[in-house]
Amino acid sequence: MIVTGDYIKKLRTERGLSQTELAKLAGISQAHIAKIENEKVDPRLSTVNKILLILSKREKIVRCSEVMSRVMSVRPETPVKKIIAVMKSSGFSQLPVLEGERQVGVISEATLLHNMDKNLDHMEAKDILDKPFPVVDSSDTIEILPPLLDIHSAVLVSEKGRIRGIITKSDLLVTR
Repeated sequence: MIVTGDYIKKLRTERGLSQTELAKLAGISQAHIAKIENEKVDPRLSTVNKILLILSKREKIVRCSEVMSRVMSVRPETPVKKIIAVMKSSGFSQLPVLEGERQVGVISEATLLHNMDKNLDHMEAKDILDKPFPVVDSSDTIEILPPLLDIHSAVLVSEKGRIRGIITKSDLLVTR
């Protein structure tokens, strides 16, 4: 089999890699990848072997946008009483608290349990917030998620600065 630029491009796109991502993994420039794929240069055998080795090891890249779930959020002034009702009816165990598009914290079942000694009937989300979830971009690969989910119970997904979804450990397990 003859390895052509078209063949390399086909493998790269099947794996969900951009030219920039492949170039970074191969230790060459994106412009060089483009020239190889357009058959404008005759690459050294070592370069072709390096590219093929990377592409042969890679399965299809899975992006965060592909595994995220719908996110339900509340505002800082949402009464805790309402948050509890929403959690019960929706089955969600944690809700990000958003002020506009900015995440200001999280309310989880654990948050509620840790604040049971307070009069929750007269409190709002902003009164008992936990630290915000980390936020990743929708185009990021899921490879960045395991270390984050080791520390946090969820990760929010943004696209163009807007929160679009949430990923939990169970969402990530579905991809395997």
